[in-house]
Amino acid sequence: MAFGQPSGPPAPANRVRELLELLQEAGHADFRDARGPMGFTQRQANGKFTRDEADAFIAQLEDAAHGDGPPPTPSPAARMSTAERALLDVPSELLAAELQRRGWAVIEP
Repeated sequence: MAFGQPSGPPAPANRVRELLELLQEAGHADFRDARGPMGFTQRQANGKFTRDEADAFIAQLEDAAHGDGPPPTPSPAARMSTAERALLDVPSELLAAELQRRGWAVIEP
């Protein structure tokens, strides 16, 4: 099998259309827009899916829409440096004043 070629029969047009509709309901404009978040390959970002791939992505999107999917994995907590931990105890007014002293423009959120 050549590199990047599908490993099965192509998905029927109605399944690809259904997949696109589910992607749009999930907030994506098209297959290319969903490439990163969905983990699509370049071939899939062009709308080319095997039958099994389309079925798997449709199931994944339907599970996510109905809340039946696995819970999202929590992102690993970023490790804070000693300086960052020390800044947590400093009042916001003092931080803002120091930034202004250094030439930064500071506004309240």
